[in-house]
Amino acid sequence: MHPIKVMSIFGTRPEAIKMAPVVKLLEENDSIHSLVCVTAQHRHMLDQVLSVFKINPDYDLGIMQNNQGLSDILCRAVSGLEEIIKKESPDLVLVHGDTSTTFAGALAAFYYQIKVGHVEAGLRTYDKYQPFPEEMNRQLTGRIADLHFAPTTQAKENLLKENIKPECIFVTGNTVIDSLSITISKDYKFNTEVLNNVDFVNKRVITMTAHRRENLGKPLEIIFEAVRDIINENADTELVYAVHSNPAVKEPAHRILSGNSRIHLIDPLDIDDMHNLMNRSYLILTDSGGIQEEAPSLNKPVVVLRNVTERPEGIIAGTLKLAGNEYKSIREITTCLLNDTNEYKKMASARNPFGDGKASKRIVDAILYSFGINKEKPMDYN
Repeated sequence: MHPIKVMSIFGTRPEAIKMAPVVKLLEENDSIHSLVCVTAQHRHMLDQVLSVFKINPDYDLGIMQNNQGLSDILCRAVSGLEEIIKKESPDLVLVHGDTSTTFAGALAAFYYQIKVGHVEAGLRTYDKYQPFPEEMNRQLTGRIADLHFAPTTQAKENLLKENIKPECIFVTGNTVIDSLSITISKDYKFNTEVLNNVDFVNKRVITMTAHRRENLGKPLEIIFEAVRDIINENADTELVYAVHSNPAVKEPAHRILSGNSRIHLIDPLDIDDMHNLMNRSYLILTDSGGIQEEAPSLNKPVVVLRNVTERPEGIIAGTLKLAGNEYKSIREITTCLLNDTNEYKKMASARNPFGDGKASKRIVDAILYSFGINKEKPMDYN
């Protein structure tokens, strides 16, 4: 039997972080011919991850343009991917998560009746505008996919409610946990020099990311005002905020947060720096999806700066607290974690429901099982 030709498609930094450990295992398996195609929906931030994990794409569409709109990304990605899929005729196209590249990859494969495997399948808010446009990208990809690699039992239950056949669903854990084992180092020296001067020993360092579309405008300003006041009121704290390059984020961030020596506004970090920064921080404030999964494995409480999360397992497990984008709730929840030692320890010690570092192996084993190479279906992550 010829090797299974698996084409992994991704285009953004978060996708690359989560797909990298899968790609590395696919490359090592003699029963699989692995191909990697990147759309480069995000150019520079994607390239950082490719470099860290030593992934050399077989195809690079380079679709990123200045001021690109959602329809621009989707059209260029589908058009470029169609040509590659037609040329290579893979047995399986592997996509991840919920980006425009994800949906484009699934759609292009569908047009050529190629099987689609969806990594991180089944996450839902059932609000098509939160997160936007990711919720619908993920749902539409789920309608196309043939193999569904759900990170948790809850994600599997969502898929079953949508009439996905149980034999097509594999509960794997989240691959981002696998990535942490590669990037975290005890004696790590930051590439971003300002971080080497942050006092992680005597200060409680809060790491923040905030950039989502649904927070742009007044909600983001409210988030910044709440965080500014928290830092001002707690002299033993410092804030590190990797500011997204979007002008709609940079302008209010510098206007509201500048001027305090304990607030560090820095450029977006490469993945090594980001993971090790989180590892040395006291707690995390974020509207990112991936960080909600990563930080609990580092025993860091997470305050979620969104009104809804498609990762409710973290709320139930106690690793996440949903603050939304309201001034009062952000202040109250974060201040509680700074002042209530018992509440902090409770969150920091809660078991991460999102993975055990073996998700990538379960995905590769599931692919081999689905194509008849392995005889036994891999055990679900629990």
